[in-house]
Amino acid sequence: MIKSDFSHEFPDDPGVVHFVGIGGAGMSGIARLLVAKGIAVTGSDIRDTETVRELRTLGIPVHLGHDANNLGDASTLVVTGAIAEDNPEYVAARAKGIPTVHRARALAWLASSQRLVAVAGAHGKTTSTAMVVTALRALGVDAGFVNGGVIRSLGVSAAPGTDDVFVVEADESDGSFLLYSTAIALITNVDPDHLDFFGSEEAFLDAFVEFATAASEGVVISADDAGARAIAPRLDASGVTTFGEHPDADVRVHSVSLDSGVTFSLDWRGTDYPVTLGVPGLHNALNAAGAFGVLVRLGFDPRASLDAIAQFGGTERRFEFRGDVGGVRVFDDFAHHPTEVTAALSGARAVAGAGRVIPVFQPHLYSRTRMLRAEFAEVFESLADFTIVVPIYGARQDPEPGVTGQLIVDGFSDPDRARYFDDWSEAAAFAASIARAGDILMPMGGGDIYRIIPELLEALDAERARRGG
Repeated sequence: MIKSDFSHEFPDDPGVVHFVGIGGAGMSGIARLLVAKGIAVTGSDIRDTETVRELRTLGIPVHLGHDANNLGDASTLVVTGAIAEDNPEYVAARAKGIPTVHRARALAWLASSQRLVAVAGAHGKTTSTAMVVTALRALGVDAGFVNGGVIRSLGVSAAPGTDDVFVVEADESDGSFLLYSTAIALITNVDPDHLDFFGSEEAFLDAFVEFATAASEGVVISADDAGARAIAPRLDASGVTTFGEHPDADVRVHSVSLDSGVTFSLDWRGTDYPVTLGVPGLHNALNAAGAFGVLVRLGFDPRASLDAIAQFGGTERRFEFRGDVGGVRVFDDFAHHPTEVTAALSGARAVAGAGRVIPVFQPHLYSRTRMLRAEFAEVFESLADFTIVVPIYGARQDPEPGVTGQLIVDGFSDPDRARYFDDWSEAAAFAASIARAGDILMPMGGGDIYRIIPELLEALDAERARRGG
């Protein structure tokens, strides 16, 4: 994979802009915004996805597969750190002297003239970003945004806005969140991750301090997360709003009741505000508290802010319902870090009732699997009834000898509670064979595990027929 290079600014006159890997949520969102500004865009991707097809309806030529000829008349190349050094489009652009710009530089350019809300954290940032955007729209603010997932109520992951507020999901994985001119920073947590890039937990924490310190209008940060508490004393307290269940939180969540959604009370400056969300889980109550902190910092009325947040209907691949076969419900989730998995499984447990929760987990990154295998095993064994693990989605990383999803299964104290499959079809068939009415099957991971869902639904249907039901 290429090393993320932030040295090239996005040009004011970029000509034709070509995206390598345009189908990703972040890349496709930036491409949409450039087209909205009248800039010509082309792209390539390895798969013909729904996102790719939607981009084509905007008039964007998208090539399948990577080839030097895909560059066409491009004057600017936009990339992420996930592409390979020998990617033919990247190699050809360098040979031609075409400026190669990291996607974060393009996003920073798009948001440079607006009041920027940047949402960062190892997990929770996609949902929190979507909550802020949904609430702003409900409050009558036409905010521009780029998110890491599609906001269900809007049907897109990005859109231009006519008002002066712009909201972004800021990626800390390669340090690119430090490129933005942020007005308000929302930090969902500082749970050490991406240590393959940062090298140490200390460097990871330092980066978040730098991100928070640069926010010109203040910081909204978790009061519950250990990493966030570690960096909070290094910030100017006058510019910090904390949120969470902690007794000292400025925005304090309490009296939580979990059902198909979540009901709770939010204490802000001595006043209690009742809140009901349509999305499940304690984690969403906490996400809502962080979004509330942003909205009141932007100057909105507390009650109006919460009513606006309550209109949030979720984001794609965040506990997204995908089908019901014979009473077995299938939900798709993006969780790929132990803390995210904890939140996702806890939310699923509240919805499952007397049913069982059976995740089909695709580990994300070889380094993360190697470093956090014990944590993954502990979370899955404590919160899931049975866990199915499939091969690792390597993303930007090359395989590591001996590092497979079997490492997570081997970490279970009860070997009968988990099973690893090299083959997705075998995993889907096995999941269907053990599922019964009332259970939740949950494909989970940050890669392409969502592609197993049609096969999983077919396997459930075949199993129902075999059982005569």
